[in-house]
Amino acid sequence: MKEDCCGMFRALSVGTRVRILEILKARGPLGAKGIASIVGVTPAAVSQHLKVLREAGLVSSERKGYFIPYSVDLSGLRRCSHSIVAVCACEPEAARPSRQGRSRDHDLDSLRKYKRELESELVAVRKKLARIRSREGR
Repeated sequence: MKEDCCGMFRALSVGTRVRILEILKARGPLGAKGIASIVGVTPAAVSQHLKVLREAGLVSSERKGYFIPYSVDLSGLRRCSHSIVAVCACEPEAARPSRQGRSRDHDLDSLRKYKRELESELVAVRKKLARIRSREGR
């Protein structure tokens, strides 16, 4: 598990790779040339980035003749998300009181805070969807 996390973090440590993931999430499967034209780097550079992302389990590909479309590996992104949440938890697990030791108010406050964070994220997603739809003329 620890090595998987390191590979994912290493893959996401380069802005171009994060951009490639965003493009694949927004547009669906694309070949290296298509990604390269959007990102503004050479197809060879994109291929190297895709190799790292594939090894980290964040993208997958399936050859179709000469064309190799790449797409986001959703299960890999979920694992990445869970890993990031685990690493970035606000307090060390050992310092957290057991479930029985937590007060009901503490749980409610945590849930309310989490709800606000999710609502904020939902607003951001809706804005992004609106921008994409306006570009596509929908």
